[in-house]
Parts: sequence; structure tokens; C-alpha cells
Amino acid sequence: MDKIEIRDLEVYAHHGVLEEETALGQKFLISLELGLDTRKAGKTDVLENSVSYAEVVHFVNQYLQEYTFKLLEAAVEHVAEEILIRFPVEEVKVELKKPWAPILLPMDTVAVSIKRKWNMVCLSIGSNMGDTKKNLEDAIKMLSDNPKIRVEKVSGFIVTKPYGGVEQDDFLNGALLIKTLLSPNELLEVIGVIEQALKRERLIHWGPRTIDLDILLYEEEVVREPNLIIPHIEMHLRDFVLRPLVQIAPWAKHPLLQKTVFQLFLELQQKESNDK
Repeated sequence: MDKIEIRDLEVYAHHGVLEEETALGQKFLISLELGLDTRKAGKTDVLENSVSYAEVVHFVNQYLQEYTFKLLEAAVEHVAEEILIRFPVEEVKVELKKPWAPILLPMDTVAVSIKRKWNMVCLSIGSNMGDTKKNLEDAIKMLSDNPKIRVEKVSGFIVTKPYGGVEQDDFLNGALLIKTLLSPNELLEVIGVIEQALKRERLIHWGPRTIDLDILLYEEEVVREPNLIIPHIEMHLRDFVLRPLVQIAPWAKHPLLQKTVFQLFLELQQKESNDK
């Protein structure tokens, strides 16, 4: 990915744990690496096809002067997030230096540096209670309303038989491709809020539900935690997951099986055909 670099922008601001630091203020130096595709701007020589580093610099200067943080870690986290939300960049590196840190020992500077980016995530979505189409649309809108989530693609919705042997109505299922600044666990929390708002009740395992949102893939990360497993443990075995997902992300790779969604879909189709 191409980069635009801004080095050691000097900002006088009021960040620090000590009371005198927030009261009197001090000098900070901030450096940025903006990750984006600059090819179109380079070919056309048109600023609108890139990002205005002047606008970024003035925004960061104003932001660090307007808000006060105790920790450098908090300052860089918020700056990185705001840049990614406000400007057309895919990733950003932020380094914040504090030359006058109150350490009382000889040193040059203290600095914190982080990298953050928009992460590509595949979700499955389903409903078999009430107005199922409206339930799916409402959930998608709630995701879109979150500034840290961008819904990139929505599959067609398909009607499928219930999975798991519980007698219930057919499901309306689909898949979503999103970009997010949230970590896997943060995204899971947002999903929980959406399911609660749409009155999802977990009374019967594999039972009926107004809405069901599952994280299938998060980039090519592998997460194994008590409340979260990524990739979804049975996604490669479920036609109602792969059929809509292959419409919008056939290239997405399962990091454990090392196969694309398209490959997994073809294999499942072949297996189901052989089982008949």
C-alpha cells in the first residue's frame, strides 16, 4: 500500500497524568503514515483522487488542542480512529512524541506508536421470526449507523430449511461484507446490542430467532476464546452460509483450511451431491 508521510508536526497541547501538564501544556511531536492507493492521483494529478495532507495536519493539530488525554496511548488511539473515519485512507500509523516528559532523567523523548486500519470481515445474517426481511434490513442499518463499521456488500437473501433438528419455520439468510475499525470482541459486543434491540432470545440451541448475526471471517485472523471462535467453526459445512457468502466474497480465505470461500462452496456442493 502507498503511503503519505507527515513527520514531527509540532503541537502545543495539554496531555498528561500530572495536573501541571494539563494546566500549563507542553510541546508534542506527531508523525503520521497514511496508507492508501495513490496510483489514480499520480496518473491524473488531481487532489480529489488522494487525501489532502494539509487537511489532515490541520485536523490533527486542532483535535489534539481541543481534547485532553492523560495517556499518550489514548491520544494516538483516538487520533488514528478519527483519521480513518474522516479521511479516505485504509490504514494509518500514528507516533506521538513527548520531548518534555517529567521523568527527571536525561533523555531525548518518550513516544508511543500504533498502526490501525479498516479490517475486512464476513458476517452471516438470518431470521425466521416475524417480518424476516425487515429484521435483516434493520440489522444491516444498525451496522451501517455505527461510524466504525462500513457495510461494503450485501448478498441476496435466500430461504433455507432450519439447521440443527429443531422444528421451526424456514429461515431467510444472507451474508455481509463489512469493513470495521473494531476488534473481533468489540464487533461481537456491537452484534450483541443489535440482537438485543431486535429482541433476539437464546432459549433453544439452534432454535427460532428474530435475528442471528455471526462473524464468519475477520481478515485471516484465528480467534479461539470461550465466547468467540473465528473462523466460524462450521461455516464450511453450511450451505446457507456459503451460498450467499460466495456471491460477495468468493476470494475470502479460510485461514485454517487455506481455501477460499469459492473452493469451500464447490467442495460442499460436491459432497452434498455425492451424499444423495
